[in-house]
Amino acid sequence: MRPFNSRVTQPTPAERLLSILTAAHSMTVVSDGHDPIEVHRLDGTGAMGHIHLHAPPEVRPAHPGTRAPVRLELTDIAPTPVRNRMRARVTVTALLLTEYSMETTASTCMEFGQAVLDDHNGRAYVTYAALQEVDPDPIATSEAAMLTHLVDGHSELVPLLLRLVQPQPDKGMVRVLPLAMDRYGLTLRLEYPGTHRDVRLPFAKPVTRVDQAGPQIHSLLATARRASHRNQLLA
Repeated sequence: MRPFNSRVTQPTPAERLLSILTAAHSMTVVSDGHDPIEVHRLDGTGAMGHIHLHAPPEVRPAHPGTRAPVRLELTDIAPTPVRNRMRARVTVTALLLTEYSMETTASTCMEFGQAVLDDHNGRAYVTYAALQEVDPDPIATSEAAMLTHLVDGHSELVPLLLRLVQPQPDKGMVRVLPLAMDRYGLTLRLEYPGTHRDVRLPFAKPVTRVDQAGPQIHSLLATARRASHRNQLLA
């Protein structure tokens, strides 16, 4: 649980994993004795749109009958052209009653086993209870469009955000691009020859609706402009 009255500046592993599941456009389904199935949903529901994860047997009575093990593998890729675009890997193990087929349009129910999130922070194991305790990030399904719009339509504004980076970027930085955005803030990737550094710019308060994301970015830019003005006065 989140500490009461603490200022949260980044998502928990459970929130991060739920966002990846919500926004995923594709995934790999692996079942024992069968070739991996690559799932790409084109009906607007996302890769997880026809899969329901249910409570494990310790939370609810086990379903009678044979339950086939299955593994869902998802990769979170940055929507912007940063170096090393893979942001995270997610693996969900589950049990299902019938053989999974990408041709079916019916919902597939899976009994949740374990979820693992691998990212730059390391490996985190997420339980079913932890997933149930978090709310979907309102930005999750719009993040890619908003970040690409920022890069393609307003690329001149991105370097301005460097005024908010502490400590200031080292000499030799060759490029800065937005890497990720969630309800708590924006992450920039600062690229150097042969390496990179990721920095977090938290929003003033968490976003509760997707239409609040734009004003929060404008607020960051306004703060950066004020910082730039102060620096000029002190020069």
